[in-house]
Amino acid sequence: MSQKLALLLLLLLSIHSALALRICSFNVRSFGDSKQEDQNAMDVIVKVIKRCDIILLMEIKDSNNRICPVLMEKLNGNSRRGITYNYVISSRLGRNIYKEQYAFLYKEKLVSVKKSYHYHDYQDGDVDVFSREPFVVWFQSPHTAVKDFVIIPLHTTPETSVKEIDELVDVYVDVKHRWKAENFIFMGDFNAGCSYVPKKAWKNIRLRTDPRFVWLIGDQEDTTVKRSTKCAYDRIVLRGQEIISSVVPKSNSVFDFQKAYKLTEEEVRLPSCLSMPLSKDELAWAT
Repeated sequence: MSQKLALLLLLLLSIHSALALRICSFNVRSFGDSKQEDQNAMDVIVKVIKRCDIILLMEIKDSNNRICPVLMEKLNGNSRRGITYNYVISSRLGRNIYKEQYAFLYKEKLVSVKKSYHYHDYQDGDVDVFSREPFVVWFQSPHTAVKDFVIIPLHTTPETSVKEIDELVDVYVDVKHRWKAENFIFMGDFNAGCSYVPKKAWKNIRLRTDPRFVWLIGDQEDTTVKRSTKCAYDRIVLRGQEIISSVVPKSNSVFDFQKAYKLTEEEVRLPSCLSMPLSKDELAWAT
């Protein structure tokens, strides 16, 4: 993991012909005290967040629960046009003493949280598959063509990626049992490529073999910053005819914010500096 930086993913859900709802997935590697105290790192993180209307942050390592309140201060302190962010955050998840959190930051003017819950990994025969159980959030957005959608985040452990990705189907079934939701977005750092998920393993992943789950990031994409690595670790997967049929064909693109923010590869890798994804894939929803 120390040699890999995850992807920032962006989805666009149309509000009308001129505006779109931006939904992002962002693994800020080891987002704890050192990054919080690094002003340059926080400035870049805030810039990235401001590109999005909803953003999933992963790998938050914050035992004092200070990171999201600090981000709120930075995002809302000089808010223009009345744009304010709010957030919803998971409990600290993980085995033994190593813990992480998922958090969703979102613009209150555009979306709200309808419901949320932690998936409980207690199925007979495959207990405790997830290193960090998904924190499932049901969003509603009165301004978009797709009025509500569930986001299921996942940050896998590389060595167990195949089983964890496969288990997302069970999460989907559980959500459907609880809620009358129809539109689903699975997103995050799946470690879904190269040696972690070799070609022969895809046949064992129900999320992949079931054609009703539509994968938007191809296996040949490079979602890493390391020049010697080309792996599609980070993914977006959709389920639900309404949300799938709204995707604008050929709307993905890549934004290299290492280049945009003039960050060197060495600066990004330093533990005391910003360790974050350096590209994103963008998709647009039709009106």
